[in-house]
Amino acid sequence: MITAAQLRSARALLGIDQKTLASLAGVSLPTIQRMEASDGNVRGIIDTLIKVVDALNTAGIELIGEHARSDGGGRGVRLRQDGTSMGRLP
Repeated sequence: MITAAQLRSARALLGIDQKTLASLAGVSLPTIQRMEASDGNVRGIIDTLIKVVDALNTAGIELIGEHARSDGGGRGVRLRQDGTSMGRLP
């Protein structure tokens, strides 16, 4: 599964907008907008989710699942879930 936060973060790392991601994935702009507006895990048609994840992978994004490790190397960002952050944004 991919979360809306992962999707937004992946786009930010690539420096692309929603329209560009939609084009890369072969889906509509409203589809990407709905995915990013989701709470928690992105919901949608499995084929569409696969297209978006494949497009992100092709562009160089490694999506890391909860409690999974990354062996791919390179730089990355992960949201810590243990509650030990220095401060939370509103």
